[in-house]
Amino acid sequence: MDDRVRMREVRVLSDDTYVLRRNTFDFRRRDGRWQTLVRETYDRGDGAAILLWEPRKRTVLLVRQFRFPAYAAGHKDDLVEVPAGMLDARSPEEAIRREAEEEAGIRVTAPRRLFEAFMSPGSVTERITFFMAEYSAADRIGAGGGLEEEGEDISLLEVPLEEAMAMIRRGEIVDAKTIMLLQYARLHELGAA
Repeated sequence: MDDRVRMREVRVLSDDTYVLRRNTFDFRRRDGRWQTLVRETYDRGDGAAILLWEPRKRTVLLVRQFRFPAYAAGHKDDLVEVPAGMLDARSPEEAIRREAEEEAGIRVTAPRRLFEAFMSPGSVTERITFFMAEYSAADRIGAGGGLEEEGEDISLLEVPLEEAMAMIRRGEIVDAKTIMLLQYARLHELGAA
């Protein structure tokens, strides 16, 4: 791809919590012609997400929390999600262990790495690494709930996988990373009862 992109200018539009850039570049089309394009990229770092599941009870452990961007877009309910967070200069495995403890109160010793995905590649540079891990009552090391200093006010929700799938159909789960992991679990791990 490097032979198809020639950067002309990168201008930082905002550098507060994350970085918003305006990129001007020449792009060589498949037919060989060059076209000048302008694209903004929002760099918020990379993240990790994990589906915690209990195979004996066939349940998943989800979190419910307020998300201002979803609220600003008209979604007035808290979001139901899998535990997730930013890497913050850690490996995806280290980051997801930390998030599982902070958000769900679960110690994860062996997260299974599934895949990586860009969630909104037209404008956001973030790549998420997706994991699954089994949990049991013995893995509970705290109450979870997130970190108050980060503005987190998280409650836990343990539901059967089939109920989580019904929550997607009813529009109660609208978070893309959560839907992806639940679909993955339904197809590859837990299957039909």
